[in-house]
Amino acid sequence: MKILLTGADGFTGRPFVRHAESAGHEVIPLRADLTDPDAVSAEVGNAAPDAVVHLAAISFVGHANDGAFYAVNVVGTTNLLNALTRLAVPPRRVLLASSANIYGNTATSPISEAQPPAPVNHYGMSKLAMEYMARTYGDRLNLLITRPFNYTGPGQDANFLIPKLALHFARCSESISLGNLDVEREFNDVQMVCDAYLELLSVGEAGETYNICSGRPHALRSVIEMLAKMTSHNPRIEVNPAFVRANEVHRLCGDPAKLHGLLARHGRTLAEPALEDTLRRMLAAAADQAKTSA
Repeated sequence: MKILLTGADGFTGRPFVRHAESAGHEVIPLRADLTDPDAVSAEVGNAAPDAVVHLAAISFVGHANDGAFYAVNVVGTTNLLNALTRLAVPPRRVLLASSANIYGNTATSPISEAQPPAPVNHYGMSKLAMEYMARTYGDRLNLLITRPFNYTGPGQDANFLIPKLALHFARCSESISLGNLDVEREFNDVQMVCDAYLELLSVGEAGETYNICSGRPHALRSVIEMLAKMTSHNPRIEVNPAFVRANEVHRLCGDPAKLHGLLARHGRTLAEPALEDTLRRMLAAAADQAKTSA
């Protein structure tokens, strides 16, 4: 299968390329700026893909430019979908990566795909707008939408919580400045997410939305305790008011029943690495990074 991939150089894109190629697929990275409709159209036309995985996005919730969320996540996706509709032979499957952030704060847990969206930040709002916009192409493209819950792994930017922690613990920093400590998240492994995307390209159903999650949340304080135990290091944890978001999503845990049920009907399962295994890989990568920069 020839897969056109946006965001190929990103945190998720790099392992997805390795995973897809090891399964025998050809991956064609889209290099055009998504906000340039002519460049996107030309590159899509040359690629003529069998399938599309759209990962490119502004994904850091604390990004300084609110307008960039909409320019890339909504308008950029519109440019991509317009280009795909112009192909003589449309792709068999188009997978769009949205986000569990569209759910916002909810008393319901775990959260299923039926939960009404209520985003509390521009990132989540832009992803929800992207979803609604994309559904207008459902009569022309075989689309499905994924909503990954928090995930991590080696190679994720240190602006994100878990790689920041891993780097500080690997360096034995005296202190770590964090935001709200009283949050719970799933911290799934990027390998599981890549596996889910590849499976959905094969067996996902057009027009459907799938949570990509494990249903196993972890309190941030417990993650810090795990890292302390693994490294025998106990840094001072400081709460920096600048990192505390007024519209913080306090608990984010997904219901994987829909995805698991789909895969089970096709005799498939997802490997879900334990958080401890993910953290060990991240600490090793962070230690290597610290040695290189020393």
